[in-house]
Amino acid sequence: MICGIDEAGRGCLCGSLFVAGVVCNDKNALFLKNHGVRDSKTTTKSQRQKLFALITNTKGIFFHVVEKTSNQIDQKSLSACLKESIQEICIKLTPYSKNFLLDGNTTFHSIPPKNSSLQCIIKGDNKITQIAAASILAKYFKDLEMQKLHVLYPDYHFIQHSGYGTKKHLEKIKTLGYTPYHRKSFIIKKSLLDFNF
Repeated sequence: MICGIDEAGRGCLCGSLFVAGVVCNDKNALFLKNHGVRDSKTTTKSQRQKLFALITNTKGIFFHVVEKTSNQIDQKSLSACLKESIQEICIKLTPYSKNFLLDGNTTFHSIPPKNSSLQCIIKGDNKITQIAAASILAKYFKDLEMQKLHVLYPDYHFIQHSGYGTKKHLEKIKTLGYTPYHRKSFIIKKSLLDFNF
């Protein structure tokens, strides 16, 4: 069986990074694809909620999700958190798969368990259903986090931009400053804000 790995929140200015791994055989992969599992970027929030339930409740599908908080990212670096997350997923899911496929073009120097392989697939969330399923799970948890942060800090409109560096989000950072959930280690170009932290 194949394990697909993908993340959500890598480029966010606020909130956690979520990395997910999903394992299933070809039959279940086809089942997921036929029921609409695809790259999370092409789905709506309501669609992801339904697909999350489908993925996590289908017999023979195994998954693991890792969360790295903004504080962990600031302390260790984003790359280190990605490496740790990928390795944790490989360890947790190696009883079900020895073939790990990661969306993107780098493994962040992650080392898979013995007798296992880890391979990058560029645009893998469009090519491999298990990676697409992982992207759904990761984005689902990122959506949940942003909903919670929106309740705590409604003025930032997190529910609209999911913590990414949109114009509206940058304007809110400029006028309101950082929340405790913003990544302080992320450098925002002065030209974008004309504002020093």
